Amino acid sequence: MAQVFRALREAMSKVRTFEAADLDDVANLFQRLLRKTSQPANDDLRSYFRQIFLDNARPEPAFRSRVHLRDDGSVSGFIGVLPVSMQFKDRQILALDCGSFVSDDRDVDPFAGARLLRDVLSGPQDLSFTETANDISTEMWKSMRATVLGSYSLGWLRILRPASFAIEAATNHMRALKVMRPFGQVFDGVLSRALGPSSWLGYERTPGKADAFLTEPISDSDFAELLPGLLTQYAIRPVWSNGQLEAMLQHATRKRNYGERHQRAVKNRGGKIIGLYLFYGNKGDIGRTVQVVSEPGLESIVIDCLLRDASALGLVAIRGASQPSIIQAMIGKKCAFVPSAATIVHTHDRELLEALKSGQAFINGLVGEGWTRFIGDRFE
Repeated sequence: MAQVFRALREAMSKVRTFEAADLDDVANLFQRLLRKTSQPANDDLRSYFRQIFLDNARPEPAFRSRVHLRDDGSVSGFIGVLPVSMQFKDRQILALDCGSFVSDDRDVDPFAGARLLRDVLSGPQDLSFTETANDISTEMWKSMRATVLGSYSLGWLRILRPASFAIEAATNHMRALKVMRPFGQVFDGVLSRALGPSSWLGYERTPGKADAFLTEPISDSDFAELLPGLLTQYAIRPVWSNGQLEAMLQHATRKRNYGERHQRAVKNRGGKIIGLYLFYGNKGDIGRTVQVVSEPGLESIVIDCLLRDASALGLVAIRGASQPSIIQAMIGKKCAFVPSAATIVHTHDRELLEALKSGQAFINGLVGEGWTRFIGDRFE
């Protein structure tokens, strides 16, 4: 009997492409399930859903976002789809970033989310991926023979001021603890003198190869022009159309929950740019990186420059998502690695999958959802 009811429920439910008429329902789902608030979605959030998932969507239904409908026609789930043109060795491929994924009524219809995801993964694209999977969606992806990329699913953290970091981390749960910030600064000074630069607790700039390199702010247009040239080392890498990457960087300007934006180039004394990074944070904050990239073999230098800049700005720590190339370079730099949102891929192409599993892909951050306002911004 239970199987009969399940079959009837599946027959009554429906997955279709996301349309303008769904904006209110989808934005409200996002507010309630991901932002954890009962406040209805405002015009800013609805407008952003339209801009990201409708205004620039491809015409082919298989490459568009989807909604799941209840039997009465109301929306009970959504999966946002962002097509990404990529190059794999000597051929062009199409990937779908399946980031914003929400499903309601799990007690009533526990398979609604799976039907949404299955509908997207059954399309003709070469690759489907997400960099923001939580535990529930990870299990859904795995049930459809997707692969979790462990080396892309680690978060890294470098503590710069330990006492201030502890206070700042605690304020995420108890805002009143912000009054303790001045005491953190005092304790950090004591710890620095007592423990010295070799300690895992704290950060103190020491002479090294990074001193031969300078960092400076860089515009969106220059960042967009330089980044593709630093990605030729990757067998799988994005191919951005004219103006596309610059437009994405303009979206990334607004991440008010993360603090001030810092977008910088790393160059040697001769003026050659060997790395780029984009991170956020105000003095006293835990900084967050969106992207770190360098010329092959110079990752360690670029990370040293990032830590130097973060410390000079007064950040208490800095964190980010991993890439296999920077994990190796972070060994010995007193970084902690912890499980983060999972990066998961789905493809029927064995050669493509092996390249992904061996860390030959440039994904996460600007090839994912990290550049959007959905991560790190407020909608007001």
